Amino acid sequence: MTSRVPALLIHGGAGADPAFRHEELRAGIRDAVAAGWAVLDAGGGAVAAVEAAVCVLEDNPRFNAGRGSALTTDGTVEMDASIMEGDGLTNGAVACVTAIRHPVTLARLILEEGRHSFFVGEGAMARARALGVPLCDPEELVTDVQRTQLESVIGNTGGNTGGNTRGNTGGGTVGAVALDRRGLIAAATSTGGMAGKPPGRVGDSPLIGCGTYAESTAGGVSCTGNGEAAIRVVLARRTIEILKAAGDPMHACQIALDVLAEEGRGSGGLICIDWRGRLGWAHSTPLMPVGFMAPGRDAPGLNF
Repeated sequence: MTSRVPALLIHGGAGADPAFRHEELRAGIRDAVAAGWAVLDAGGGAVAAVEAAVCVLEDNPRFNAGRGSALTTDGTVEMDASIMEGDGLTNGAVACVTAIRHPVTLARLILEEGRHSFFVGEGAMARARALGVPLCDPEELVTDVQRTQLESVIGNTGGNTGGNTRGNTGGGTVGAVALDRRGLIAAATSTGGMAGKPPGRVGDSPLIGCGTYAESTAGGVSCTGNGEAAIRVVLARRTIEILKAAGDPMHACQIALDVLAEEGRGSGGLICIDWRGRLGWAHSTPLMPVGFMAPGRDAPGLNF
């Protein structure tokens, strides 16, 4: 088996607030890169690496995933996550889950179980209990920052929450893509969704092909931004097809954003690693925190 040079790329959401103190976001991104890179550097697999990186961001209340997720109009947290490995195209996903700190871990266990791919709501929580995922008090996931954000959204819309507002904790939806030494590519995405969303609303993040996709012979993608727009153009899978034609991850990400704007009628961002370990990212929003790591670097690279 040919050994590959590992690579890791993460994002902290195209909904990140440009006015927020960047050093707190940088610290969160660095910690997530360090967790994912520790797995890859020790010879671990890409699936474990992206899970580790995303778990750190789910624990950080400054990002819209896990603790610190955006709130529904009922003031509750409903989280979505997905993970995919690119050798067998196996995947796992959950939507509208609460009372767990790490939705991405539940998604990974569903991937590993192998029989089904996607569970939602009470069905997802039943799988969490069956698979031994630790539960928590749902109130532990709610932060004062997100309560304030919900009040702002409802006040600004007069109760009409069907718009495009994302959770404004500083960071947004989170995601990671990794290439391991065996050449396997994996991608994962986790989110609390839009601030003030109606209960039951689900965006692109848990939808394989829309918010997350990995194909080891081509690349892996994690998306963020306007979920409805990403769903319309099947953004993650579309980016892989663009990558195959364009040959360069940075160029492919920029073309994908053009597709998101012109056909999807929305804004957002995405990250991509190709099978060679080359990195790409792009965003049409004011800020999308990005961090990366590869052999030979002394510290994580940051792009914000």
